[in-house]
Amino acid sequence: MAVSTVLAGARVVLPTGIVENGRVIVENGRIAGSVATEAPTVDLSGHWLVPGFVDLHNHGGGGASFTSGTVDEVLHGVRTHRLHGTTTVVASFVTGDMDFLRTRAGLLSELAEQGDIAGIHFEGPFISPCRKGAHDETLLRDPEPAEVRKLVDAARGQARMVTLATELPGGLDSVRLLAEHGVIAAIGHTDATYEQTRAAIDAGATVATHLYNAMPGLGHRAPGPVAALLEDERVTVELINDGTHLHPAALELAFHHAGPERVALITDAMDAAGFGDGRYMLGPLEVEVKDSVARLVEGGSIAGSTLTLDRAFKRAATIDGLPVESVVQAISANPAKLLGVYDRVGSLEAGKDADIVVLDAEFEVKGVMRKGEWLVEPRVR
Repeated sequence: MAVSTVLAGARVVLPTGIVENGRVIVENGRIAGSVATEAPTVDLSGHWLVPGFVDLHNHGGGGASFTSGTVDEVLHGVRTHRLHGTTTVVASFVTGDMDFLRTRAGLLSELAEQGDIAGIHFEGPFISPCRKGAHDETLLRDPEPAEVRKLVDAARGQARMVTLATELPGGLDSVRLLAEHGVIAAIGHTDATYEQTRAAIDAGATVATHLYNAMPGLGHRAPGPVAALLEDERVTVELINDGTHLHPAALELAFHHAGPERVALITDAMDAAGFGDGRYMLGPLEVEVKDSVARLVEGGSIAGSTLTLDRAFKRAATIDGLPVESVVQAISANPAKLLGVYDRVGSLEAGKDADIVVLDAEFEVKGVMRKGEWLVEPRVR
């Protein structure tokens, strides 16, 4: 017997635009095209209905680390982000010893096979010591294809993305290797020139890891990677919209030049997301979170973020003044397409999983549904 629910009265954001006083029918965990029988209706007048958020780049939350936590801790971190609207999350690792990363990849691949996470992202160890950010320099290595292949194989088909400094020895060959195996090659933590970045894109790189951060700035004589990544239609640029990593003008520049169809809003979250200030470990490095900003205890580099995607959404729609349709594209549709799961998530269309976020008029989360189940049930009159 079909179990149906009708979500009615909200402003519904569809790929084709915004529908006023729209309705979304949920049946057996999926979005349905119509309802054949009388079904209970949830009145969401005055609210927005948007697809569940998809986070390409996330290191943890709720006090839990995806790089080092137990299975239960990882699941707790995933749930923390789900309660903030992120119904699909990729687990990102920071730089570590190769054997350790391979073991972790094997462990988390099981969670990916079960559908708890959407795959694994290796951010390091194949990055530039010049732009290491919050990564342990002693563990960095060149992206030799054989070494990259070891991590991909350890993930048992669940590796979704590898961030590389593609100017390093082996970088371009590793990009080609990743492309051949259906894994996203992302350019990041790089000291590449404009020309070197262009070569990496031609080799198959398709994502800019947190654009602007951990790479040379845009220069008028040496435009560097930022210009190459923004101008090329083959590249999707990640942006961390927390008010710390990016000035609003930098975000506007990226949206203007790449267009909303080539932006992916991410968190780059670490353990403190959804948890609070204090001291944490990011891989082997100690981090202090103060006033929701994470920095290395030694050196003071920004160390990921405490962001959740609902905050990124609200900031984009209010402070940055972006159209809600563009925000939805960047926070749901684009990352889903990159991950190859847009047939199931990333938009409110019939046949897809009922991953839905209810926002009030101020873009605060009031409800979260995943596969037709309320994780946060909206309180409506």
